[in-house]
Amino acid sequence: RLRERLGVKEVVYVAEPKLDGSSLNLRYENGLLVQAGTRGDGVTGEDVTANVRTMQTVPLRLHGSGWPELVEVRGEVVIRKADFEELNRRRLEAGERPFANPRNAAAGSLRQLDPRITASRPLSFFPYGLGAQSGAVAATHWETLERLAEWGFRLSEQRQRVRGLEAMRGYVERMLTQRDELPFEIDGVVYKVDDL
Repeated sequence: RLRERLGVKEVVYVAEPKLDGSSLNLRYENGLLVQAGTRGDGVTGEDVTANVRTMQTVPLRLHGSGWPELVEVRGEVVIRKADFEELNRRRLEAGERPFANPRNAAAGSLRQLDPRITASRPLSFFPYGLGAQSGAVAATHWETLERLAEWGFRLSEQRQRVRGLEAMRGYVERMLTQRDELPFEIDGVVYKVDDL
C-alpha cells in the first residue's frame, strides 16, 4: 500500500527495536528542558519534570545549536537488564520486594514522589522521535535521530536504515536472534518511513 500510494518502487524505512519501558515526552523551550510528562491514560499524562531532571541521559540543556524554539522529544525510559538484576539484588538485601520486570521498575521510578529515589535508579532514556516543534528539524526520520544525538541524547545502537520488504524481514530476524544478548528488554521492532 505504501509503494502504491507513494508511487515508488521501494520505500526506505528506519528500523529500531521497540524498547520495553515507559514512554516519556520532554518539552524544550529555547534549548532548556521545561517539562517532562508520561503518557498517562493516553489523553492526560503525569508531570514528572522534577524526577526526570535527575536522569543523566536526559540533557537539561540541549547541546549544539539549530534546535527550534519549541521542540518535544519523545522516547522510552528503560533499565538495562544487568542494572535491573543489581537493583533487585539490593532490594532483596534491604528486605524490600523485588520488581517484577524492568518496565514496571522504570515506570515506578519515574512516578516517585521523591526525586532522590528516581535519581538512585539506573534509568536510561532513548528518544524515538519528535512531537510538537516550532520549526522543521530534518527532512527524514534518520536525520531527526542524528540531530537528537547532536543535542546530547543517546540513541539505540541497533537502529538501521532498511530499503524494501526483504531488508525489513532481515532486520526483524536479526533482532530475534540477538534479543537475549541485547542490553535492554524489547517487545518488538518498529519500522518508520524515513522520508517525513
